[in-house]
Amino acid sequence: VIGKGMTPPQKILFPPEKICMDWRQKRRPGAGLYNLGSTCYLNVVLQCLTYTPPLANYLLSRQHSRFCHQQGFCMMCIMEDHVRKVLYSSASAIRPRAVIRDLKCKQFQVLQQVFFPSLRGQLLTSLLVIGEFKPDIPGDAYEFLRCTLNAMHTACLSGSSDLDGSSEEATIIHQIFGGFLRSRVTCLSCKTVSDFYKVFLDILLKIKGALSLTTALENFVTPKQLDGRKSFKCSKCKKKVAASKMVTVHHAPRVLTVCLGRADDETSRKLSQVVAYPEYLNLRPYMSDPAGEPLLYSLYAVVVHSGHTCLGGHFFCYTKASDGQWYKMNDVSVESCDIQTVLEQQAYLLFYAR
Repeated sequence: VIGKGMTPPQKILFPPEKICMDWRQKRRPGAGLYNLGSTCYLNVVLQCLTYTPPLANYLLSRQHSRFCHQQGFCMMCIMEDHVRKVLYSSASAIRPRAVIRDLKCKQFQVLQQVFFPSLRGQLLTSLLVIGEFKPDIPGDAYEFLRCTLNAMHTACLSGSSDLDGSSEEATIIHQIFGGFLRSRVTCLSCKTVSDFYKVFLDILLKIKGALSLTTALENFVTPKQLDGRKSFKCSKCKKKVAASKMVTVHHAPRVLTVCLGRADDETSRKLSQVVAYPEYLNLRPYMSDPAGEPLLYSLYAVVVHSGHTCLGGHFFCYTKASDGQWYKMNDVSVESCDIQTVLEQQAYLLFYAR
């Protein structure tokens, strides 16, 4: 077996034993967020991150801002301030103006160009909304989530130098949301097995024809044939050959974020079918070692997209607050609901915690 991409970090930027998966403080749900002009996609991401227990615990402790020496834009400091305002506010809703104002900064636009240089269209629309705050231009919650986490991760690297690639992936963000995927490629000629490992902060699943999350995950780990243009260059055969590729979760994250891809690859139309998802998920069957102990996750947030097309519509979300109660968060509105209501939604993003 030839393996690439799993080098142990030389330096741990944040000790994993300091991560607390349960709420350190229990309180009523925080404030809703005003929609400041088609910013519902931004609101749902902010709310879901605010109610991610290990992240909220860290941000509320102000461990980052107390030692932050970054000049100007710092996404971690922005999120610290935002989460405190939401959870400690006595108002029923607040305006996330500070987030939008700070996201006008050029550094965030550069981050998007660095992390997503090949993306156009909807992402650039998100850039316009974030950078110039133009009303009535919709953005995508998934892309905003990815950009936000990457910006927070980059902020954690500020002040650190001469880090190897693996050490750069040992920030608090990667310790919470990060995992490893293993791509096992088997040459069909000589049977040589090559393993490739890749860090992930979320998993994008194809849902066409899948009626449940477990089915979509089963499809995700089902071996795929590599041939024709997708042939694999075997290191032993010294040429391109037909091969079998199987992707599995090799190292499970503390927080599993799943995007149910609702844009049809062929037509770009929205896939509106209901995809059933459980309150509790066992990730073990989709791991590189599927025979181990159960790996249980609990649902704590759901982002829903309503509308007939991917380019319009409205985002709202459901989050589980520190009091153990579920709440529907639709911009300024925060209303309690039951788990059955949560599980009946046309979900777009799912957040599960170990």
